[in-house]
Amino acid sequence: MSLVLDPHAQDLLFREARTANTFTDEPVTDEQVQAIYDLVKYGPTAFNQNPLRITLVRSPEARERLVRHMAEGNRPKTSTAPLVAILAADNEFHDELPALLPHFPQAKDLFFSERPAREGAAALNAALQAAYFIIGVRAAGLAAGPMTGLDFEGVRKEFLDDDHTPLMVVNIGRPGEDAWFPRSPRLSYEQVVTTV
Repeated sequence: MSLVLDPHAQDLLFREARTANTFTDEPVTDEQVQAIYDLVKYGPTAFNQNPLRITLVRSPEARERLVRHMAEGNRPKTSTAPLVAILAADNEFHDELPALLPHFPQAKDLFFSERPAREGAAALNAALQAAYFIIGVRAAGLAAGPMTGLDFEGVRKEFLDDDHTPLMVVNIGRPGEDAWFPRSPRLSYEQVVTTV
């Protein structure tokens, strides 16, 4: 059975796409980022939650502050990428639920009145949205370099607040010279899928 999505698009989004480690200096515009978001915002989440928050790091001063919190091996990539995004979960996402879930506005208080429940839901659904964002970056013809090698608490204190939990940092741009490591193996269908 073949997939409906054009094979070229399949390659762009998945088979040929990999984490970029170097980038050209071609800028990534706000218009490109808005187009990415306007596409990926339709990705499904539980209760139509939208807990993902994106902080675009553009200024040299902010970039320097961020690089200090990156793992040593990630610092050169974050220093030179045309755009860096901090992806975080908003633990107060439930305030938006009545507007996002108008047919069930009581979900806000029924399921998410307690902070621990919100934090768990925010982490899961913002991670889903982060994955959609990475696919959206690829759909824009750009490369993404998602990284979790960082001081999460340092990034939170430097760029966010107590209501936001950083998930990852994503370097974004056109791939540069020697951008890719060799493709690593993946698990087979049989290793992953079980039928009961």
